[in-house]
Amino acid sequence: MASDARRPASRSGRTPSGGGDLKGLQRLLRLMNKYGASDLHLKVGNPPILRVQGRIRYFDADSLDNETIKDMLFEVLDEEQKESFARKQDLDFAYSVPKVGRYRINAFRQRGSVSLAIRRVNHTIPSFEDLHLKVDAMRKIASYRQGLAIVCGVTGSGKSTTLAAMIEYINANRRCHIVTIEDPIEYLYRDKKAFVNQREVGIDVPSFHAALKSVVRQDPDVILIGEMRDQETFETALTAAETGHLVFGTLHSSTVSQTIGRIIDMFPSDRERMLRQSLAFSLVAIVCQKILPSVKEEVGLVPVQEILLTNPTVQKLILEGEDKKIEGIVRGSREEGMQDFNQGLLELLRQGLISEEVALEVSHNAEQLAMNMKGIFLGDDRKIVR
Repeated sequence: MASDARRPASRSGRTPSGGGDLKGLQRLLRLMNKYGASDLHLKVGNPPILRVQGRIRYFDADSLDNETIKDMLFEVLDEEQKESFARKQDLDFAYSVPKVGRYRINAFRQRGSVSLAIRRVNHTIPSFEDLHLKVDAMRKIASYRQGLAIVCGVTGSGKSTTLAAMIEYINANRRCHIVTIEDPIEYLYRDKKAFVNQREVGIDVPSFHAALKSVVRQDPDVILIGEMRDQETFETALTAAETGHLVFGTLHSSTVSQTIGRIIDMFPSDRERMLRQSLAFSLVAIVCQKILPSVKEEVGLVPVQEILLTNPTVQKLILEGEDKKIEGIVRGSREEGMQDFNQGLLELLRQGLISEEVALEVSHNAEQLAMNMKGIFLGDDRKIVR
C-alpha cells in the first residue's frame, strides 16, 4: 500500500493497490486521482492499468474478468446508454463523481470482451511556466485579438495541454467570450475575466461540422477547434479568423513547413492561390511540438517546440509558395520569439531538463545540433544560444 497519496506508480511498473476492494469503478477513479494518472484502462486478463506522466503502470492486484468490467460499466450507465452499447458495441460518455472529478469513458469490445478506456478531465490547468514552454512567445500568441493559431504534433505530443494553457491565459487576462469545440473535453475551465462555453462532440453536439455551423452565431471572441480534420473544418476556421475572431486549432504535422503543405493539400489545386492569400492574411502562428522524457523525475515529460510567428517576410513567402524558406526565417528570428526544434532542444539542455542523448535522437538535424552543443553555429544561426 502506498504511504504517500501523491506518490506515483513505482519504477517497477507496478502501482500499489491502495488496499481494499478494487471492484468498484468509483474506487478506481479515486485511485486515478491519488496517483495523478491521466488515463485508466480496464482489460480482461490484466489488473487495472494507469498512465502516469505518460508511462504505463499496472496495479498490484488480481487480473480482471469480463463480468467484473461489465458490472463496473453497467453500474454507471442509464438504460438508453446500455441499449446503445448493446447495439453499437462502442460507447462514449462523460461521468462525474461528486468531489472527485469528471471523466470521459470509452467502452468497447475486443476479442468478445468489454474494455474501458477512461480519461480524467482536468480542473487544474498548467501555466506556460509549469509546462516549460517558451513563455514570451506563448503569451504573444494568446494576446492576439484576431487570426488563426495552429498547434501541431502527433497524438500524445501535448497539443491539448498547450492549448489549454493558452485558453486559460486568455481566461485570466481578457474580458471576452470563449467557445471551445472538443472531442473529448480534457480540461474544465472556470470563468475568470472571460466566460467559457465548452461543447463536447458526441455529448453537446453531434459533430464538429454541426458545432462549427453555429459557432459564429454564439458571439465568440475566441474559438478553440479541437482538431481541423478536413477541408470544411479548416475553411470554417479561416473564415472565423478573417471575420475578427481569434481561432485556435490543431493539426497532425511535425514541422512548420510540413504544416503549411498539409493545409494546402486539403484543398483542390485550383484553389491554392486563394488559399495562400487567406493564410497570409489570417495565419498568426504555428507551434509544432514533441513530448520528451525529462531527466528531472519531478518533471516527467517536457515539450520541445518549433514556433513560427507570422511577419511580413513570412506572409510574402506563403503567397509565393516558398514554404521551405520559412525554415530559415524561423531559425533566424529568435528576437521575435521564433525558434526551430534545435534551438528549442538547446534551451531544454541549458535548463537541465533533457539529456544530450534524447536531444540528438529526436532532432531533425542531429549533426547540426551536435555542433551547436559544442558552441559551433553555421549558416543563418551564428549566435550562441544562452
